[in-house]
Order: sequence, then structure tokens, then C-alpha cells
Amino acid sequence: MEKYIVETTSGKVRGYERNGLIEYLGIPYAQPPLGKLRFKRARPISQWKGIFGAKEYGHVSVQLEEGELKGDEDCLTLNIQRPLEGENFPVLVWIHGGGYNTGSASDPLYNGKAFVEDGILFISFQYRLNVLGFYDFTTYPGCEDFESNCGISDHIIAMKWIHENVKVFGGNPNQVTIAGESAGGTSIMNMLVIPSVRGMFQQAIPASAIPNGIFTHEIARENMDLFLEGMKWTDKDLPKLRTIHPFELQKGNTYVAEKHQYRNPGMFLPSPVLDDLIPVRPLDAIRNGSAAGIKLMIGTNLHEGTMFVRSEKTVFPSNWSMVEEMFKKNGNEEALPAIMEYYQSGGHEDFNGIDEAFIQFATDYAFQMPALKIAEAQKAYGEVWMYRFEFISKFGQKTGYKAAHAFELPCVFKNRNFKFSRLIFDDEPEEKVEAIINSIHTSWVQFIKTGKPDAENWPKYTGYDSPIRIFDEKTRTEQLNRSELMSVWGDLRFYEDSTSSS
Repeated sequence: MEKYIVETTSGKVRGYERNGLIEYLGIPYAQPPLGKLRFKRARPISQWKGIFGAKEYGHVSVQLEEGELKGDEDCLTLNIQRPLEGENFPVLVWIHGGGYNTGSASDPLYNGKAFVEDGILFISFQYRLNVLGFYDFTTYPGCEDFESNCGISDHIIAMKWIHENVKVFGGNPNQVTIAGESAGGTSIMNMLVIPSVRGMFQQAIPASAIPNGIFTHEIARENMDLFLEGMKWTDKDLPKLRTIHPFELQKGNTYVAEKHQYRNPGMFLPSPVLDDLIPVRPLDAIRNGSAAGIKLMIGTNLHEGTMFVRSEKTVFPSNWSMVEEMFKKNGNEEALPAIMEYYQSGGHEDFNGIDEAFIQFATDYAFQMPALKIAEAQKAYGEVWMYRFEFISKFGQKTGYKAAHAFELPCVFKNRNFKFSRLIFDDEPEEKVEAIINSIHTSWVQFIKTGKPDAENWPKYTGYDSPIRIFDEKTRTEQLNRSELMSVWGDLRFYEDSTSSS
């Protein structure tokens, strides 16, 4: 057992051999954000005495997931999994998704065992979510001492702890890939522009990210006002935030999730804000070279929008009147006819009573179009590879979700026994499942270990008509010309300044 004890900057940590690898779970990387540290940015962890037994995952962040209140404010921990033998492993740091609202690093889907078996040191961390992590109350009277981007500060402190300590766990600090999906992918975008983490990683995989998911303080207030409505508070009630039980806050958080599209169509859920931690929008910063030298593997799923566009409680616009309001609120009325013509052309099926035009609109607006802009911006400063996940399982076909948001994750983690994985791959022929899993997981492993996802068959991104990797029943490289898509959207911007929602 003694051989699994390592000396970190915070103190000694004991790991445990389990399932053919060594795990160090639930390591505190920051002070618990409790009491006076609620709504404060993460503070470095104090050094502990004795040996910390890193045997179990720490608490998940406070959240309401599928009707269940769970989690704890004391949640700032990280997890490390490594092979039994060897040193100087390439490192993968995984940031979980969930719309900055739900999710956890300890979700069984995100077990890093498959990566460890491929000779990679795998790291994940918990961070504060929703009200405690990504709500910005700093512009309200009486909340001047609150701090913005608390959840992002968790990311930053975690990355610093990893950078300082990864070597003692057997990782190579000069061969670090950061990756995440959905909100986790959006966090990767932010990492590419945050000055304080520069130099702490060399490669990045933002999967199904929302690159434009960032607000000014003034725009963020739109969602904060909805939260007050949901809590049935006025701004005079805001001091309650300091002491109220965190589960009580989920009432207002749920209200925001259900109402924000009807108040401001096209606006994202509470997300990071522009401040001293993230001083420039990711797209603008990357265009100016903020991620120079970083290798990027970036992509989206063909039908991202099926997860979000609904007839009720929609997460993106689900009819043309909402789209029209979205464009008018942001001063983009002149561009609306071209957008409507582009998405109305051709026949469309319905998905749960919704015209598929709005599925494609949401997919492009939030995911595909901005991902292409990021790739276009970064190619001047570093190597870029693009992919698109197009595999439609029988489950995807039957439900209408098709190649939906997050459906590639069981393949990334080579995790077939998780309930979500079983759902997606139900009744699929074994050889088909093996093929799609291996093609995606192997591409990730090759990129993490060599800096190239597939040197022979996957060319680098060169422009809007580049060949890209298509992950499908038969994975292939295909020339995709998305120039018309990018021309239609141009440089349209939404909810980026204080006049957007007036």
C-alpha cells in the first residue's frame, strides 16, 4: 500500500489499486466554498497533515437532476486514474458537461478506465454548478462583495493544482490534453482564452461546445431577473442567498430553465461572464492568437438540436415567431429573410411535433456554425482537425433523436455497460457497435498520445470546404462544403451587448 502514497503540494495522498489500475479519488483541490466563501471564487487548498486516503469520489455539486435534489456545497475535488506500471504518461483532463446546471465527474459514464488501459493518465474534477457556480449577482445592490465566474474559478484552481502535481502521479506535464463535451466543451473554449491557465496544456478537444456561451454582466442579469421571479423574490431578498439552504435555490433555477427561451429566444442558460478571468470572448480572443500553438480537435453531432428543441419548455427557439423575436432583439432583422429561406428550403419531417427546420437551426446556431468559426480562427495559430458524429442507432431512429447531442460519449469512453450506452446501442449488431466505438475512442487516444488523430486518413482543417472526419457506421473522411451555411450566418451576433434584450 505504501507504494501508492505520493507527496503533493497539498500533502500526502494514498491511492488504491482497483480493477487493474491505481485510483486517487476525491482529492480536495480548493478550500470548501462554504459559509463566507459561498459566491466567492475558489481559494487554494490549505495543506493537510497526515495522509489523505483518496478512496472514494467526493460529493457532486448541488443540483436538481431528473427530479432528484442531490449534491453538496463542499464539492471541489478531483480524481486521478493511472496504469499500474510506468511513468511519464500523456495526460487527459476531462471536464464534464450538463449545461453548467447538472452532471458530475463521478458519473459512471466518465470512468477513465479505457483511457488508462491505453497508457493515459486520466483526470476529472467536480466544480460548482448552476446558482452557486454560474449565476452572476454582482450587479445587484447588496451583492457587491459576490464574485463572478465562481465555477470557472474552480476550473482554474483545478488546472493549477494538476499542473503543479501531475508529475508525482506519473503524468507528463508537457503532454496534457484537456477535453470536454457540451458545457465541458464550452469550458475547453474558455480555457483557450483564460490567461491564467496558459501553458498548462498543449492540446484540446472541445466536443459539442457552445463557443458563444458567455455573457456580459448586463445580459446575464436577464436570467438573474428570471431567477428572482421564480423564487418570488425582489432584489431586497437577495441577502438570503448567503445563508439559504442550497436546495431551495433550485426552485428559481428550474424556473429560469423553463422560461428563459420565452423571455429571450436564443439566449443560453446561465453561463460564464466576461470579467477579469475571461476578459475577451473566445472567438475574438482565438482570432487574436490566444491559443497559439495549441492543437485542436473539434467537432459536433449531426442532430445536436433534437435534445433541446421542444414544443414545451424548449431550450432553443421552436417556431418562427421565436426566431423573429430573437433576430429583432439583437438588431439582425435584415438577415432574417435569408435565414428563413435557408432553413425552410426543402421538405422537413416533424420531430415530436416540431418542424425539423428548427432542429437544424438550433444545431447550427449553437454548435456547428460557431465551431467552424473557432476552427477557422485557430488554423492560423495551430493545427486543427474537425469531425462530425453522424451515427444513427436504431434507438436514435426510433425515437427521432438520430445522431443527437452526447450520443458519441459511450464511444469516447469505450463504455458499453452504462445505462445510457445500453440505450443507444440496444439491438445493434455487435460488429457495428465495435466499429463505431473503436473508431472514435482510437482517434482520441491517438490525438492524446501523438498530437494527431489519424495522420494518414484525417487531413487537417483548412477552411469551410475542408475534408473532415465523419464518425458513422463506416467511419470515413469526407469533403464537406459548409461555405453557404457560413455565408448565411455571416458575423451575426446575439445577446452580446446590453442593448440585445432591451
